[in-house]
Amino acid sequence: MTLSRYNIAFVVFLIIDFLLLLFVANDFSISYKEAVIYFDDTSLLSFLTNLSTSIFGQNNISLRLPFILFFMGSVIISYLLTDDYFKKQSDRLASILIFMTLPGLNSAGLIVDEAILVIFFTLLYLYLFKLTNKEHYWFLFICLFIDNSFAIMYLALFFYSLQKRDNTLLIVSLILFGISMQLYGFDTSGRPRGYFLDTFGAYASIFSPIMFLFFFYTFYRVTLKWEKDLYWYISFVAFAFSLLLSLRQKIDIEDFAPFVITATPLMVKFFMHSYRVRLPQFRKKHYIFATFVLSTLILNFVIFMINKPIYLVLKDTSRHFANDYHIAKELAEKLHNRKIDFVVCDNYQMQKRLKFYGIKMGYNHQISTTPNKNLDKIKIQYFGKTIKTFYLKNLT
Repeated sequence: MTLSRYNIAFVVFLIIDFLLLLFVANDFSISYKEAVIYFDDTSLLSFLTNLSTSIFGQNNISLRLPFILFFMGSVIISYLLTDDYFKKQSDRLASILIFMTLPGLNSAGLIVDEAILVIFFTLLYLYLFKLTNKEHYWFLFICLFIDNSFAIMYLALFFYSLQKRDNTLLIVSLILFGISMQLYGFDTSGRPRGYFLDTFGAYASIFSPIMFLFFFYTFYRVTLKWEKDLYWYISFVAFAFSLLLSLRQKIDIEDFAPFVITATPLMVKFFMHSYRVRLPQFRKKHYIFATFVLSTLILNFVIFMINKPIYLVLKDTSRHFANDYHIAKELAEKLHNRKIDFVVCDNYQMQKRLKFYGIKMGYNHQISTTPNKNLDKIKIQYFGKTIKTFYLKNLT
């Protein structure tokens, strides 16, 4: 396969992934946290979501479109970054496909959260560095105002500058890290509470369990024997710092995971090197492992994209991983079908979520989740299974 065919394959996969994300976005109701950001915040996230809905209308797709576009941009930059990182273009395509199917990255591309912005600007920084082979301090300064988690990247650049003996980068990264700590900081209070294993579990869900184990093994081997590039410094510092902080308190994994994910090309490069240095008769274990990891990633990807059928096998539907992003849109549609535009809810979170779909707070009708056989039922069903039942009372 020629280089141009690899590029065509990449574009085809990118378009398919974009369409799938639009499909999932249409199915994802606004969550309470997202509704607070949309209606009450003055943050960059609030600006992006309000700008998008003002152009394309107040719906699920327009709410999530900015983050899908940042996801697409992140994938494209990652592909451009690795044009000379691998010996073979097939490795490059494999790396980007793994990157695109990571569970944590796909969720970051849909949820109203800073994570995908951090991933995008981190990769953009790496690409600018690759193009010019020099630091762009103005860009690092701008990142200071995008999100607090860029303190991790400044810390990584500080250690990287020690290796490269770059005094200017050392001073700038240290100053920016100090400013970030002063502006945002990280909570280091409290006693050890056993969140170390919780952090491991969070990373396992972001990468998929087997992929995370290989990530851990890659870091171990690269730290001991391989040359450490900028990918390694950013990923390793974020990972190590998150584990260190988790000894004392539960961390916000979104502050660290975007940087750890940048190690994907490094993992693929390490695996392919380990695979090719062995004679063909000794590659069977590598082949089996790769097949199992890719199958797991694809399965996780499919489950994420088509997630509602999972309700059919759950006794407690509230345990669905996307439960916070379901129900509200369907409830609003059923209320609109009954010509009801004003309700008061016994759940303030649902009240906030319904507001996005044009159901405002008013005292003509009341919605409750408390069973009452004398009230009208509104059932939210997926594939014939009732996920949630609401009880409607006329107050007029």
